[in-house]
Amino acid sequence: MSSVRLIAIDIDGTLLDSNFQVSARNLATLRRANSLGIEIVLATGRRHTFALPVAQALGFELTLISSNGAVTRTNDGKLFHRDPLPLSSALELVAHMTDFRRNLVITLDGEDEGSLLLETLDELNVSIKRWLEKNAPFLRFVQPIEGGLTSDPIQAMFCGTVERMAAAQKHLKKNKGLLTRITALKTQYDKRDLCMVDILNRGCTKGAALRRWAEFKGYKPEEVMAIGDNYNDIEMLEFAGHSYIMGNATEELRDRGWTETLCNNENGVANAVDAVLEGLE
Repeated sequence: MSSVRLIAIDIDGTLLDSNFQVSARNLATLRRANSLGIEIVLATGRRHTFALPVAQALGFELTLISSNGAVTRTNDGKLFHRDPLPLSSALELVAHMTDFRRNLVITLDGEDEGSLLLETLDELNVSIKRWLEKNAPFLRFVQPIEGGLTSDPIQAMFCGTVERMAAAQKHLKKNKGLLTRITALKTQYDKRDLCMVDILNRGCTKGAALRRWAEFKGYKPEEVMAIGDNYNDIEMLEFAGHSYIMGNATEELRDRGWTETLCNNENGVANAVDAVLEGLE
């Protein structure tokens, strides 16, 4: 473990506890890792602006992979890579998934007001009320939603109950041609009966973004550690030479041979990173 030079960490369900806070122990451990020369990357399904306060709270320079790999920036805003969803694919997606428009949010390329496009809050308000409150200044309502799509968006997100999103994924699979041009990534919280299905450009994942950044910095996979808890972390965990899943991780991640740490309410990130630090000090 002493060979680890980069640690990639998911945010929700991993770094943050159930109150959406970074614990004092997680904070202290990551700051210590940074002081010892280990690079920290946050890799999240959140868009950059929504993830930035978490990155800034850590108190040191880091790289932020957001929108499940579609955007990679340093926390001072410098862009490293952007992988948007082609407009043609986005328009075909909306047309095919017309029965799920009330569950749809599209993230546009930009971080200013109006960068989140949707038709209505009717179903979303129940599923992701806190997210909507935090992102209220960025919401723009357009009916039909295609009217607001004039350039390649960053991603599309369908959000709702687990049952509703299972139906959405089943319907999405009927368009086999579209599936060859997109990536669909699921994030699911069974206890909250909440599921999000993110639609991105083909091949766009946290793992692809992490690989790109690691290669740019000259890190080999065996020098990379990753920590995650959900379906959208799988590619990132597969790339890293040292992979940890949270004690609260979804069941699908548990049979892949990855090391399990404590849950997000028990400082699981600090517990995993401590194994690296013991090899350095």
